[in-house]
Amino acid sequence: MKVYPIKFNPILKEKIWGGNKLSTILAKQTNKQDVGESWEVSDVNGNISVVSNGIYKGKNLKSLLIEHEALFLGASNFENFGHQFPLLIKFLDANTDLSVQVHPDNDMAKKYHNSFGKTEMWYIMDSDDDANIVMGLKNENANPQILNHITSENIESVFNRECVKKGDSFFIPAGKIHAIGAGVLAAEIQQTSDITYRVYDWDRTDDKGEKRELHTKLAEKATKQFHSNGKSNYQLQSNRSSNIVDCEYFTTNIINVESECVKDYSNLDSFLIFMCVEGQVNITADGEFETLQMGETILLPAITNQVMFSSENAKLLEVYVNA
Repeated sequence: MKVYPIKFNPILKEKIWGGNKLSTILAKQTNKQDVGESWEVSDVNGNISVVSNGIYKGKNLKSLLIEHEALFLGASNFENFGHQFPLLIKFLDANTDLSVQVHPDNDMAKKYHNSFGKTEMWYIMDSDDDANIVMGLKNENANPQILNHITSENIESVFNRECVKKGDSFFIPAGKIHAIGAGVLAAEIQQTSDITYRVYDWDRTDDKGEKRELHTKLAEKATKQFHSNGKSNYQLQSNRSSNIVDCEYFTTNIINVESECVKDYSNLDSFLIFMCVEGQVNITADGEFETLQMGETILLPAITNQVMFSSENAKLLEVYVNA
């Protein structure tokens, strides 16, 4: 398999809560309105990413998986996932609040949807001054049945809110109630799953005057209690990886690139994904390089040995699955 920084065509999704930051700040080319999500790397049925550069241009992610298997995914990942790519990588723009929601774990998702569960994380790339997120229930001992009775009158007493700013990061395990709030631009790393149980949607209606479906009974089954708000307390280090999230489904680090540096991945049995969340950086692997702007993503196959990064000031999310 050829090693080079692989880019994919973004898959842009219009959302009732979407805005224009994906085009104005992250330079995504689109004529769509209210774009809420840019799927950067996806193996979701009907939304499989297509390569936009290099010798694999025009091939999709699934065909690379099938053709190159462990060379692409890593030996352990191929044993665990076969021809399914385990992660879905996105950028999100919340012009208004997302629905308050929860995702099932692997067991529940398998039982009801024949799917992976959905554990995820957010890295806040930009936010309005008053931006916040919903993260968990205020009362750790609350009965999940309360989710069947959420109204505009009681919502603030049920859900916990956290103020956010650029550089904050949050881990959202399956079963945790959450919602991105208005004014947040974020990178999202998650298991490959598109299953969401809506609990409350702010009483809004679509252009036909209809409210979106809620899934409160399933949400009640899925919801778990967590003591932590999930905020990561990482420390940036010049030209080194700093861990943000390390869970059974993915590892996400942040690299603060301030000059030229080389990282050795020869002992890592996984593909690599790099999301540029600030600045601009040149990434070189096996003599092939790509320039990443803020809001761009590349993937490198598991047989990658060394990667060189060059920038005066850039921040990259470094993502892999280390089974």
